[in-house]
Amino acid sequence: MRYIIIGAGAIGGTIGARLFESGHEVVLAARGAHHAALRDGGLRFATPAGAVTLPVPVVSRPDELSLRAGDVLVMAVKAQDAAVALDAWAWRPVAGGGVAAESLPVFCAQNGVAGERIALRRFRHVYGVCVWLPATHLEPGAIEAQGAPKTGLLPVGRYPAGADETARQVAADLTRSAFVAPVSVDVMRLKYGKLLTNLANAVEAVCGPDWAQDGNSGGAAELSRRARDEGAAVLAAAGIDYASEAELTALRGDQVRIEPVNGAHRSGGSSWQSLTRGTGSIEADYLNGEIALLGREHGVPTPVNELLQRLANQFALERRAPGSITASEMAALTAA
Repeated sequence: MRYIIIGAGAIGGTIGARLFESGHEVVLAARGAHHAALRDGGLRFATPAGAVTLPVPVVSRPDELSLRAGDVLVMAVKAQDAAVALDAWAWRPVAGGGVAAESLPVFCAQNGVAGERIALRRFRHVYGVCVWLPATHLEPGAIEAQGAPKTGLLPVGRYPAGADETARQVAADLTRSAFVAPVSVDVMRLKYGKLLTNLANAVEAVCGPDWAQDGNSGGAAELSRRARDEGAAVLAAAGIDYASEAELTALRGDQVRIEPVNGAHRSGGSSWQSLTRGTGSIEADYLNGEIALLGREHGVPTPVNELLQRLANQFALERRAPGSITASEMAALTAA
């Protein structure tokens, strides 16, 4: 198998680095300054165990790479970028004939639950990956992965359910590459459980990295709790089963702990990193927005998640830095 990582940010870059280190053929797909840094200087990959520079091949466009039978596509862009990214890869020819790109397997390694359905419109064989992987990408060409002794938890399974030989082989490759990667016949149940924990991402993003430590932490914690309670109520109304936080924690066990890299602790999660980099977009539409959507479909009010979705998008569009609003101010907005 050759692994083509579509989106070489914190998640995709870490998965690609670990697969490359364990001897697998890997190609990273990246854009702009990040692509140029990877092309010219390799991937600077730091973990609690130390830092290395990896000469992983990189492309900026699909037409720079000849697809072939046996390739595995790993979609690691954020959900808001998934449709555009996959359109670029889905209709390309595959060397040797007889196989179209749409027949290649696609593994959706991203937050939220929409990516798999987006991929299934374009590809026949789609797999979910439930991602619990502490990693940071703030600088072109550089990734920090803070998980130890294993790098992250990556259960995999077919979408919408089931398992097959491809899922088992990819899970085995990930397991040999420093991940906890069990095969799950109901991976979306795990991803819906992870979705509930990700509803707090917007709180962390707009309040800043110290939201749980500063004097306003009570307001932030309360907002996060209310967002999750709304999410649980919506999933119940929709009849969607989900894994508990305790179940996800048990899957990690003591195999994935967050530890310092280069003496520094992790600053913030994926949404916080988007605001810090000033990308102009954020994944809130597919996290808090997913709950708002389901709430509207099933008649369940979701005012907290709607507020978080709106604020996170406003911050992203205006390129405001994390911490530009306090948790107490957010709590007041929610109360209003």
